[in-house]
Amino acid sequence: MIRSRSFASTAATLAVAALALSACGTTEVSEAADVAAATSESCAADTTTTSTDAVSMTDGVGRTVELDKPAERIAVLEWQQIEDALTLCVTPVAVSDAEGYGTYVSAETIPEGVADIGTRGEPDMDALYAADPDLIIIEAYSADDELIAQLEERGVPVLATVGADGADPIGNMKNVFNMIAEATGRTDRAAEVLGDFDAHLAAAKDKVQAVDLPTTDFLFFDGWMEGGNVVIRPYGEGALFTALGEELGLTAAWTDEIDASYGSGGVDPSYGLGQTDIEGLTAVGNATFFYSADEGADGYVSEFEKSPIWTALPAVKEGRAHEFPAGVWGAGGPLSNQQAIDAYVNIITEQG
Repeated sequence: MIRSRSFASTAATLAVAALALSACGTTEVSEAADVAAATSESCAADTTTTSTDAVSMTDGVGRTVELDKPAERIAVLEWQQIEDALTLCVTPVAVSDAEGYGTYVSAETIPEGVADIGTRGEPDMDALYAADPDLIIIEAYSADDELIAQLEERGVPVLATVGADGADPIGNMKNVFNMIAEATGRTDRAAEVLGDFDAHLAAAKDKVQAVDLPTTDFLFFDGWMEGGNVVIRPYGEGALFTALGEELGLTAAWTDEIDASYGSGGVDPSYGLGQTDIEGLTAVGNATFFYSADEGADGYVSEFEKSPIWTALPAVKEGRAHEFPAGVWGAGGPLSNQQAIDAYVNIITEQG
């Protein structure tokens, strides 16, 4: 599931519920460990070069960021960007919410010794600057973001990246990755990683298209409990997991229009997320379901499974309602997205 400072501020009415949710699904611990080990080995064997040239770039909100040389001591205040830095084989000196990241993101593991500087929206400034960063990487949607102004007061350069873009979720994921690569001189590594991602996606599409599916219509959703009721959050057009499914040849079944006032019947413009209840799932007809089973204390899955509306849905009656693996984070970088691709492929090929 998605947990983001910027998203939470957009969806103010759902902030408490959104902050209770973080990852997508339920992976086995051993699987997450295997992924982390593989990516660590990838960096140990990395032979790509690191630029030493001065950096002059435009960040995600249109600001000019200039560095005398690529950043080496980066502080990173969001989970996707932490993952990206580690995939680029750059270990941050400081990160926000390391415990939460370690709980919900399995694609990359934060090494020991990295300073934890508190929450993502309100970092501990003393701890942040005690780590002596030469660049601070944050998530923002406007150059007027209050956090940018607050951080710039200390004179350390700030790189603002856009956490999500419903118009091109996969493209935005790549853009964020490339920005961090440019700022750290790791563009050769970025090209290699994204080349692997594109090849992985193409191979996965071939596997899915070889399966004779009963329907290509699909819906990914997560949810939570609120006031004793099950709240379902469907991933519509513009959601990263939806875009991945479409790239594999599936057809998005949640068709609500984009609506900036998330929760009023549409999907939000950045993350492509909507809101409904169990009965609302009847709107997608025969679609196959993929859903997060990472319940935490909420227990929403065990609750909706008791509902006669749920058990009467075509996907449920026909055995096409599938728990998505956990630790596959819904707003991650290239490696989290490869995990999501693998999850779709594994479920679909077993189904076929």
